[in-house]
Amino acid sequence: MTQFSDLHFLKSPRRDPEVLSIPIRVRNWEEIYGQYDAEGAADQSARCINCGNPYCEWDCPVHNFIPDWLRLVKQGRLFEAAELSHQTNSLPEVCGRICPQDRLCEGACTLNDGLGAVSIGSIEKYITDEAVRQGWRPDMSKVVPTDKRVAVIGAGPAGLGAADILVRHGVEAHVFDRYPRIGGLLTYGIPPFKLDKDIIETRREIMEGMGVQFHLGREIGRDITLDGLLDEYDAVFAGMGTYRYVKGNLPGEDLDGVIESLPFLIGNVNRVLKEPGSQFPYRDVSGKRVVVLGGGDTAMDCVRTSIRQGAHSVTCAYRRDEENMPGSRREVKNAREEGVEFLFNRQPVEILGNGAVEGVRVVRTQLGPPDERGRRSPEIIEGSEEVLPADAVIIAFGFRPDPPAWLLSAGVETHPDGRLQVGDGTARARFQTSHPRIFAGGDMVRGSDLVVRAVFEGREAAKSLLESIGVRTLEPARAA
Repeated sequence: MTQFSDLHFLKSPRRDPEVLSIPIRVRNWEEIYGQYDAEGAADQSARCINCGNPYCEWDCPVHNFIPDWLRLVKQGRLFEAAELSHQTNSLPEVCGRICPQDRLCEGACTLNDGLGAVSIGSIEKYITDEAVRQGWRPDMSKVVPTDKRVAVIGAGPAGLGAADILVRHGVEAHVFDRYPRIGGLLTYGIPPFKLDKDIIETRREIMEGMGVQFHLGREIGRDITLDGLLDEYDAVFAGMGTYRYVKGNLPGEDLDGVIESLPFLIGNVNRVLKEPGSQFPYRDVSGKRVVVLGGGDTAMDCVRTSIRQGAHSVTCAYRRDEENMPGSRREVKNAREEGVEFLFNRQPVEILGNGAVEGVRVVRTQLGPPDERGRRSPEIIEGSEEVLPADAVIIAFGFRPDPPAWLLSAGVETHPDGRLQVGDGTARARFQTSHPRIFAGGDMVRGSDLVVRAVFEGREAAKSLLESIGVRTLEPARAA
C-alpha cells in the first residue's frame, strides 16, 4: 500500500478522470466522464487534509462521512468505504455523477481556495462502481426482521431512499411505480450522457438483494387503490416527484415548435432506450435553430440533448447573469464546449411566429438589489428588445408538484402551489401528512430540487414513519 504524507495535496494536484473528447461525445449518448483506477482514486483521496471541521460534510445535503471514506480509499479499504458511503446515502453512485459538487461538497472544500478541491464526486462514484464490480453488496447480516410492511409510491430518489432505510430496519418495503423501470426521472428525465441507465438497473439489483420488492408498471388509482394499500400495509410513503412544468405565460407559447422540457427529455430517453412511450413522443430538433429558455440543470440537459440530436444551433437565454444561474457550473462549461451559445440577462417576452415558431423576443435585464432571501431580481432595461431566430423553443422554467386526485381525496392537504403539507416534529411527526398513516418527502414536499435532497428527505421520512409504527431507528456509525 502506498504511503502518503500529510502534505500530499501540495505534491499531487487535483486530477479529474478523463473526459471524452468533444467531437466524440456530441455524437453519442455515453457518459462523458471516465473512471479512476485504484491508484488514481487513492492518490486523489490522499489530498484530503482531514479538516477539524469538515465543511464538505456539512454542505453535503445527506451529510456524507466524506473525510472518512476518503481515508478508507487512500488505505485501499474499498469495501469498507462502500459500506460507509451507503450509511448516509442510498444512491452514492448517482449523486457522484449528477450532484452539483461545485456548489456543494467540493465548493466547501478547504483546498478549493487556490489548490483545487478534492475530487469528491468522482471518488464517490468510483467507490460504489468498483466495489460492486468486485462483488460488494450491502451488509444486511445484522438486520432483525419485523412484522411491519410499508408501501412506497414512486421509485424515484425519494422513494428509493425511503425503501433503503425501511429494509435496513427489518421492514418489508414494497415500491410501486407506473413505469417499467425504477429511478423515476433518474431514468427517464436525466440524459444518458450524465447518467448511464445501466447504473440504475444495477441499483435495482442491489436493492432487490437487500429485500426491497418492486411492483413496476403498477399505477395507483388505475391498477390499485390507495385504500387498498392502506388496508394491506402499516403505512404509506408518497414520493412521486414533480412533473407539472412551470409555464412562462408568454404570448405565442401555444405555437407549433414550442416544447416542454420534460416531455422533450423523456421522449429522447425513451428513444435511446428503445422504449417509445406514447405519452411523451420523441421530438426531433435536428437541423433546427433551438432556443432554450431557463438556466437550471434541466435547461442544461435540454441544450446538450439538442446538440446531440444534431440541431443547427442551440442558444440558452437566461434572465439573470452567469453567476446567478441555478445550474451546475460544470454543466454550463460542458454545454459551452459542445457548442451552446449563452445569452445572459435576457428575459423572454414573446414567442413569435405565424402558426409555427419563428423566433423569441427578449429584452435585456440588469440585476436589482437583493430581496429578503438575498436573491437579486432582474430588472428590464427599456429599449433593449431583440429577436432571437428560432425554429424550436424549449421551455425549461422548472416544475411543480401535481398531487393526484386519489391522494387529495384521502385528506392529504397541500400548500397553494401544490406541495404536500407535512409535519415538522411538533404537532405532527416529521414528514407526516394530514393523513396519519401517509408520509411524504422529496420534491412533492419541497418543490423541484436536487436529487440528493430528495434522497435525504426520503430517508428522513422513512425514519419518522418507522417511529410511528413502533420500530426503533438506528443512527449510522463512522468507520474506525
